[in-house]
Amino acid sequence: MQACAFCRYRQSKGVLMVTVEQFLKWKILPRCMMLASTVMSWRCAEWFMDLQDPTASQSAFVSVVMGVMTGVFGIWMGHEHKEHK
Repeated sequence: MQACAFCRYRQSKGVLMVTVEQFLKWKILPRCMMLASTVMSWRCAEWFMDLQDPTASQSAFVSVVMGVMTGVFGIWMGHEHKEHK
């Protein structure tokens, strides 16, 4: 059996072993958090566009959510760039 670059295949037990460090290299949690943030901001924009007569407080809420998403995306991209050097 061929193992992936991050995994070790234990021949005696026939088990594919993944260490914590190898699992963290996959960055599953940060990617899930970015996906959740993106879905949240998308749903917020959909909610706002469905309003018949939005109030100033509703507009401010959506503005803050979209501003936060811009910051989150900027931090995400900056963090990804630093690790690939």
